[in-house]
Order: sequence, then structure tokens, then C-alpha cells
Amino acid sequence: MTDPAARFAEAIAACPLVAVLRGLTPADAEAVGDALVEAGFTLLEVPLNSPDPLVSIERLARRYAGRAIVGAGTVLTPADVDAVVGAGGALIVSPNTDAAVIRASVARGLISLPGYYTPSEGFAALAAGAHGLKLFPAEGASPAFLKAQRAVLPKAVKVLAVGGITPDTIPQWHAAGADGFGLGSNLYRAGKSAADVARDATTFVTAVKALA
Repeated sequence: MTDPAARFAEAIAACPLVAVLRGLTPADAEAVGDALVEAGFTLLEVPLNSPDPLVSIERLARRYAGRAIVGAGTVLTPADVDAVVGAGGALIVSPNTDAAVIRASVARGLISLPGYYTPSEGFAALAAGAHGLKLFPAEGASPAFLKAQRAVLPKAVKVLAVGGITPDTIPQWHAAGADGFGLGSNLYRAGKSAADVARDATTFVTAVKALA
């Protein structure tokens, strides 16, 4: 399946969780990736402000080809997009709404998941071609905040809540209209063992499966 929108929809349907692996090193990439993919994760994001992120992305993309979509977070420029393409990444996540980055991602056939906070930013991102939206930082908002936005955002658009999400808060956000969740330090932080990542990944996967 080559269409990025269809690939993203399929991955979210399989497991609506994005692992945000900030601080991941190439040395730990495969062990941590194995823990996540074996738990059921289908979307792995290595922020570009991690150590040697392109090396980690290349290793993960090669290892999980056909099993998980691997890409980059904290993507701030079209040049960053080109670098991720060179590493074999297929997902571009940003903390902000930058039309140039979104257009560059779409032009290169990548999944575009920009950050937004207001309806104006959300609609601007969609106009530029974004395949989904990342409400960020979610801990600065609330489920009620998202619910109000979902009344005007297109129903078909996948919106992920990112920032401060825990297994206990997933049901509240889901009820408010979140289609998925980005998980940062509550899932992984630099130096966390693969065994601990596996444990916490399983807890998060159990939480989203309980929503069905």
C-alpha cells in the first residue's frame, strides 16, 4: 500500500498509538523498537533532536518494513523532510503548523501529521495537505477543549492527542473525539530499558483495546 493517507488510516486502525522516542540512541533503537512492535505498535517516531536520529530511523525503518511505519518528529523545515526521506522514514510529525513542511511531506509521499492547537491552525494544516492532526500540547488543553473543536473539524480527519497522555486518561480523550494518542515520556525516555518499555507499551495497548 503506497498511498500515505491509506497507510496512516490502516496503522491507526491497527493500533492508535504513536511512540514518541525522544532521546533514543541508535544503540538502543532495535531493542526498544522490538519491545514496541511486539506489543502491537504500528507507528514509531524518532524526534530529530535525539542523538543521531537519522541513524535510528534508518535502522528502525529497515527492521520493521511492512510491520510498522517509522518516521521523525520535531520536523521543522523542508530540508528536514528531505533528510528523513534519505533515511527511509515515512512519517513526518511536527510540533507546529508549518505549511511548507506539510507540503514538502506530501510531495515526497510521506504521512504528514503536524501539530496544531487552534481551529485556525487545524484548518490551515488540512488545507496544506496534512493527513491527520496532532493536538499539542494536550496537557495544556482538556478533553472538553478537543470536543468543542471536533464540532467543526471534518469528521473524517484523524486527531491525535499528544502530551501528558496516560492509560487512565485515554478513555476521557477518546470520548471527546481523539482518534489516537502520541506517547512521550510516559512510554519512553532516554535510557529506559527495553523491558520497562515493553511493560508500559503493553499497558497502553491494553487501554486502547478496552475502548472497542
